[in-house]
Amino acid sequence: MPDVTVDFEAPDLAARVEQLSHEQIDQLPFGAIQLDSEGIVLFYSAAERRLSGYPGEAVGKNFFEIARCFGKVDLRVQIMRAQEEGHVDLEFALAGDYDDATREVRARVQSARQGGFWLFLQRD
Repeated sequence: MPDVTVDFEAPDLAARVEQLSHEQIDQLPFGAIQLDSEGIVLFYSAAERRLSGYPGEAVGKNFFEIARCFGKVDLRVQIMRAQEEGHVDLEFALAGDYDDATREVRARVQSARQGGFWLFLQRD
């Protein structure tokens, strides 16, 4: 499989990721999680599983219930507010990660083409 390059800084990050297969998304250097409009995990990349240390199966679970970041309540509120306005395009710094409570994670959230949204997580 050829190397997949998608820039985490791209303004149209979700659109670029949606052009990739799940196998290619798994190879990205950052985590990618697709959620429905209620926060239920539809896709959880292998990269996110590896980078976060999350040990279980995430698909079908509410992300905001299984996440271990300290800002998840604020994140959910802001995402839901943006969804009501019709388009999600947010950036956050979150404190805490599944494997390391002191780690800072940079999060980008963008609307998914088919509804719901993508959560992209970049770690140092």
